[in-house]
Amino acid sequence: MESDKLISILIVAPILLTQSILLFIDAKKKGALAWLWGLWGLIQCPLPLIFYYFIVIRPYRKKLIMEEE
Repeated sequence: MESDKLISILIVAPILLTQSILLFIDAKKKGALAWLWGLWGLIQCPLPLIFYYFIVIRPYRKKLIMEEE
């Protein structure tokens, strides 16, 4: 049973760390509370990605489209 937990941690930890880093970097570029998104990305998956898309990315794209017109 102990080896199952270790394998799970070795699989899940890189996924959460990668998600957190990517959210942090992108949020910093867009000026959208980078630390919040980075920390939340470390805690769970995939909810931070879904919420990030709807709260940050979609409004950012709409803003860029409006500026072009």
